[in-house]
Formats: sequence, structure tokens, C-alpha cells
Amino acid sequence: MIITLIVAWIVFIILWKLLKATVSTALTLAAILILLNISFGITPQDIWHYVTQFAQSLSQIKSGK
Repeated sequence: MIITLIVAWIVFIILWKLLKATVSTALTLAAILILLNISFGITPQDIWHYVTQFAQSLSQIKSGK
């Protein structure tokens, strides 16, 4: 019984830290996107378009074209 509680507590702590890190990262990214939009007029769609173009460029470089 005690071992089960200890294992459950450890799993709970790990999941809590993971959730906290995920929320922190999401809030940081949201703040960056909002600041880019307010400051420079860059939208999330603009960023996504650049990322996809960059990925295509990398795949072309890798294939040697």
C-alpha cells in the first residue's frame, strides 16, 4: 500500500512538472506572437509560411537540387 502511494506520488510530481513546463512554453510562445504582431505586424500565418518555406529549402538542399 505504501509503495503504491509512493509510486503514485512520483508519477503525479512528474506529470505536474511536465504540465507546468508545457503551459509555460505555450504562454511564452503566445506572448512572443502577440508582441511580434503588435510591434511589427507579423501574423502567425506569416511565421508558419516562413517555417514551411524553410523546411522545403532544407529538403531541397538535402536532396541536392
